[in-house]
Amino acid sequence: MTPKRVTYSQRSNHAARAAHARGARQFKTYDTSYIRPKQSKGPIIAVVVVAIVLLIALIFGLSSCFGGNKNLLQEGESVKVEIPEGSSTQAIADILYDAGVINSKNEFTDNVSTKNAASSLKPGIYTFEGGVTCEEVVNSLVAGPGLGENSLSIPEGYTIESMGEAVQKAYAGSITKEDFISAARNASSFAEEFPFVASAHNNTLEGFLFPKTYEVIQGYTAKDVIRQMLSQYQQEVATLDYSYPESLGYSSYDVLILASIVEKESVADTRSKVAAVFYNRLTNDGDPAYGMLGSDATTAYEIGGEPDNYDWNTDSPYNTRKTKGLPPTPICSPSLDCLQAVCSPEQNFSDYYFFSFWPDSNGKMQYYFDKTYEDHQATIQAYS
Repeated sequence: MTPKRVTYSQRSNHAARAAHARGARQFKTYDTSYIRPKQSKGPIIAVVVVAIVLLIALIFGLSSCFGGNKNLLQEGESVKVEIPEGSSTQAIADILYDAGVINSKNEFTDNVSTKNAASSLKPGIYTFEGGVTCEEVVNSLVAGPGLGENSLSIPEGYTIESMGEAVQKAYAGSITKEDFISAARNASSFAEEFPFVASAHNNTLEGFLFPKTYEVIQGYTAKDVIRQMLSQYQQEVATLDYSYPESLGYSSYDVLILASIVEKESVADTRSKVAAVFYNRLTNDGDPAYGMLGSDATTAYEIGGEPDNYDWNTDSPYNTRKTKGLPPTPICSPSLDCLQAVCSPEQNFSDYYFFSFWPDSNGKMQYYFDKTYEDHQATIQAYS
């Protein structure tokens, strides 16, 4: 039987796996080299006092790290925050925490690190509402304060479903989630104005709705919002060079599909390597699993959650463990970085067929690439 290839998606439906891998170890070292005969109690009392002070500081420090933000904004509350020019990521985390915007400084800095966004955080005055996630805060800081409250934030990796929720919230219900999803699943109605969507399978615009922060314009309909996103997509992809994928027989729509999978299966500094691994699986007929992507993210997209053995053994065009080639449609809207990675994958990576990843002790995702199935299994045994 051909060994199964395993990859893991880093997205929210795999949060339990990531959380399980996070653990803090505490080590105590006792130094007995300075034990002396009985002495005056004065120094002992001083040492005890210092120890108590340090213990209290430690307790308060741990409370700050793990107890959450007691001043966290509640639903319905809002606050204006100013990010000064030249602020570091840690300084911004301090400002946001003190203002009650975020619950954890570490979560914020980790999110910035994962997105490789430290140099993209923009100064200015922002308004944040209670209940906002760290990811949404980072996206707002990357977008900048220009649009203020009248903005619609669509992060990389969003699906039509999640976009519908964001649109409904940004437009205060004047455009409903159902209106947006219905319009986005009628690609043919946009084909005359945007001919590139004529290639869309299943009449869905999944993948074409470019992730960005958009201005909320009163009176807009769901179709108007979608036109904003399609115009942005058209502008962004005009910068891409499709020479490499076209040399392998892949269309621009195939690039969009593969980029959406790379979006779900990689982080900023691994995009091109993950893209190279997927190309190797698709194109090397000498590999035992020739043509099989083996991505859990495609199955997760279809079922709307974490796949299990039943899902992996089900015949489906989105089950890339059993079905060769690309799935029928993109599984999310990828970033320009992921599109570029698929157009220009890592060089000198043609003999790598496997990758896996786990969060390290700081919660940052670490990737491991292997050439053989045996090495891949050894990596899994070492880190899982």
